[in-house]
Amino acid sequence: MSKTWTDYSGLDYFKAMIAGETPHARMASQIPMRCVAAEYGFLRFIARAGEQHTNPFGPVHGGFAATVLDSAGACAVHTTVEQGVGSTTIDLHVKYFRPVPQDVDLIAEARVTNVSKRLGVADCTLTDETGKRYAQATVTCMILRD
Repeated sequence: MSKTWTDYSGLDYFKAMIAGETPHARMASQIPMRCVAAEYGFLRFIARAGEQHTNPFGPVHGGFAATVLDSAGACAVHTTVEQGVGSTTIDLHVKYFRPVPQDVDLIAEARVTNVSKRLGVADCTLTDETGKRYAQATVTCMILRD
């Protein structure tokens, strides 16, 4: 019988994902992103926008950056929970600084700034490999303990 996320602590789940032992989220088939680093309270994704992510006027839709930052922040919060505990985003606040480029690897990094019994908060950035910032966000998650 294969393992599910409930068989891991949050951090162990993402370490298993990086090692190829657990799958990336199904959302990654729509918004190409992969987890490349995880520590307690920290997560890094690599994401890449393509033509399918553009709006009718040409630029990459803002929802691309919002989705990547939400995912990174929520996953960073999830690295802090014990086995069998879930979490979900309850608030996302995004600031955009410039248009997201197509066909460029972008780095989404998220660091937990506060975690309590019921809430976790992470600050997130979306940059390119030179450090140019495209967007930043704060993600608040509800921690789903019994």
